[in-house]
Amino acid sequence: MEKNNNYYREFSELLNEIFDYKVQKISINAGFTCPNRDGLKGVGGCTYCNNQSFSPGYGNGQKSVTDQLTEGIAFFSRKYPDMKYLAYFQSYTNTYDGLESLKAKYEEALAYPGVVGLIVGTRPDCMPDELLDYFEELKSRCFLLIEYGLETSSDRTLEFINRGHSFAEGVDAIERTAKRGIRTGVHLILGLPGEDRSQILDNARMIANLPICTVKLHQLQLIKGTVMASQYRKNPEWFHLYEVDEYIDLCIDFAELLNPDFYIERFVSQSPKQLLIAPDWGLKNYEFTAKVLKRFKERNTFQGRLFRGV
Repeated sequence: MEKNNNYYREFSELLNEIFDYKVQKISINAGFTCPNRDGLKGVGGCTYCNNQSFSPGYGNGQKSVTDQLTEGIAFFSRKYPDMKYLAYFQSYTNTYDGLESLKAKYEEALAYPGVVGLIVGTRPDCMPDELLDYFEELKSRCFLLIEYGLETSSDRTLEFINRGHSFAEGVDAIERTAKRGIRTGVHLILGLPGEDRSQILDNARMIANLPICTVKLHQLQLIKGTVMASQYRKNPEWFHLYEVDEYIDLCIDFAELLNPDFYIERFVSQSPKQLLIAPDWGLKNYEFTAKVLKRFKERNTFQGRLFRGV
């Protein structure tokens, strides 16, 4: 299939290489919590987090996995009746439960008609080897991607945002997962408090030689009801909220440092307007992506241009 652009590797290219039909992610809230919420490592969760900001209307933890898939697929299948689906376990920490309970929820999703794989979002400190044993078997019968929320490579920042794990734990989880032949992704937030442009670009350098398949980026967003929103009211000088053009250039600077083999799933996230404090750029994700492609062209550059392998 023809490459979508000549500037960076899009996640859709990976899917096109694997599937000869259209696939769509369906977000699932399976009712999990996190170790920095339930008291194991802390309480309150990450300072930036309000899960309502990235859970769609059909993703309700009170509903079963099957019910959420039914609603999500009904939403998309009207337009694309032949589409297949990836169950995206998105909200909170989706490997933080007993092994048999986890397996039951994953298998419930895979048993749903039209579901051809799983994407599992989690923390790097919540991936025991016995679960990796299961995932290693699972990858032989369906598409599987494990996404680790690293957020940053700075331990100082990780502590400040109450993340509850170190960057070294992230590297360990990525390496243990990739060693099993499991596709592995990372999530990073650009613009966390205390991180200037130099630190943000260091994040790119720190992950560039890890055994990663996908990278998911998004801008720091201040969301109502979070600790970070309160911090911003009291200490706005801690934050640099990017204007859209400034952030586009930052994304391209970041991509230039990445391994050219990585697939970039996204550069930006869009939170519900009723929850978003700032920055409010007034752009849909596809409009932002179009601006990124235009800027890549204007700068005559591409993903991996400044990559330094080891």
